[in-house]
Amino acid sequence: MKDFIIDVKEKIQDDKLASLFENCFSNTYETTLKKQKDGTTFVITGDIPAMWLRDSAAQVRPYLLLAEKDEAIADMIQGVVERQLQFINHDPYANAFNETASGARYNDDEMEVEMSPLVWERKYEIDSLCYPIQLAYLLWKSTGRTSQFNDTFKQAVKEIIHLWKVEQNHSEDSKYEFRRYNCPSQDTLSHDGYGAPVKRTGMTWSGFRPSDDACVYGYLVPANMFAVVVLNYLVEIARDILNDKDLVEEAKQLADEIDEGIQTYGKIEHEEFGTIYAYETDGFGNYVLMDDANVPSLLAAPYLGYCDIEDEVYQNTRKFLLSKHNPYYYEGHIAKGIGSPHTPEEYIWHISLAIQGMTANNLEEKKEILNTFKVSDGGQNLMHEGFDVNDPNEFTREWFSWANSMFSEFLLHLHDLNVKGSPNNKSK
Repeated sequence: MKDFIIDVKEKIQDDKLASLFENCFSNTYETTLKKQKDGTTFVITGDIPAMWLRDSAAQVRPYLLLAEKDEAIADMIQGVVERQLQFINHDPYANAFNETASGARYNDDEMEVEMSPLVWERKYEIDSLCYPIQLAYLLWKSTGRTSQFNDTFKQAVKEIIHLWKVEQNHSEDSKYEFRRYNCPSQDTLSHDGYGAPVKRTGMTWSGFRPSDDACVYGYLVPANMFAVVVLNYLVEIARDILNDKDLVEEAKQLADEIDEGIQTYGKIEHEEFGTIYAYETDGFGNYVLMDDANVPSLLAAPYLGYCDIEDEVYQNTRKFLLSKHNPYYYEGHIAKGIGSPHTPEEYIWHISLAIQGMTANNLEEKKEILNTFKVSDGGQNLMHEGFDVNDPNEFTREWFSWANSMFSEFLLHLHDLNVKGSPNNKSK
């Protein structure tokens, strides 16, 4: 890792950015990884001791560049994948888990199924099931490894596909519910814990966003985009590695159904921007028009591999998202970008800045974002969750590994160091 960091720092040719990269890139490896007795890898988010399926995948993703030549790094990442898949097989509706069955949890929530002592939180989010498949796929593409596609993987895929099919008809087929009391409204599901009513569309329902905030309407469009992408990964894995024709057909059919739902129900005609994607919908004609800093997001659609950066509807959507029409887009004296209802007003996220940079189609915008990173670390030499657009010394989460990894990935992307198999466009 040291040699890699030295090589990248020589390319950067900026002392501040080089220092930021060194700190951020090594942060996850040095502070959040815990090797387990069974050979798996447990990954804390930073300032919270639990392992999120989403965060842990994003945290180690930049290390795939090292895994191409370093067996120990590849073993570590495979250990993360195995641990994630074990968790999914334990409870596919949970989003975060404990290192051991300690019974520790974020809150004593009320739901139809009692929480296991291994579960830290049971907020159901589509992306929690997407990220482990993505990481397993990218590990294959980076290293040629296929041993991660084992019985644990096959069982997890079976659980995921079954769950996504059930949640295509949430109102009638699902038993999932979630109630949290004495909390902000976004921390619990509406309608007595079942979420707002939805019409069957082909898309699959989600209780919560990747911010862990509750969905207003159950069809979270960017999360469904991500599901389409990873289902197509499964088609490739089932065809080329598992030789499983049934899985090929099942994954392809589900991907097509969800995608048709997105294209039919997930777009609206905006009077200023034309055809754009909605953030959420219910199939009855109700929409939420916004974007959130967490990934998957609408801004991240090309980064995820759902569409091309030059796609007309994406570009229309992007213009909307990076404007005052998006209620979570903020501009200040120091920075501008997308924030989240999860953090205070006028706070934007380093994660969303990284996504904006990696999906920009011109070098000028990328350089502007890079400079924003340079002046917004709050004097910590690390990235944070959100920061004030007028005063970067005001920020949330001093230790947030996902943000450090996303900054690292953006900077690597600028030097054409992209993870093999990922759809990241090259710098222009």
